Amino acid sequence: MKSAGLALAALLSLAACAPAGVGPKWAGLGDADKGKAIIASAGCGACHAIPGVVGADGRVGPPLAGFANRTIIAGLLPNTPGNLVHWLRKPQSIKPGDAMPDTGLSEQQANDVAAYLYRLR
Repeated sequence: MKSAGLALAALLSLAACAPAGVGPKWAGLGDADKGKAIIASAGCGACHAIPGVVGADGRVGPPLAGFANRTIIAGLLPNTPGNLVHWLRKPQSIKPGDAMPDTGLSEQQANDVAAYLYRLR
């Protein structure tokens, strides 16, 4: 009986690690098509390999394939829409000295980019 309780606790803790709201919760975050265009024009592909974005084959930052399935952003933030938008706009306020520069994206642009990244499964 004790082991059954431990197994249940382990399953519940694993469920808590899944990206919150994968699926419908991301709907309405932004316009993924605009996000793809912003990614291309902002030069994100100079550092990141990003599926679906022509020329986005950088090797400085992590590849972004499967981004929607990740549980953590930047090695420390839970992968939630709010955290992603904040990271996209002001990464240096979260992780000073990181290679990810402050992007100058507006709130709406960051929402659009996030919508595109959450398409990447």
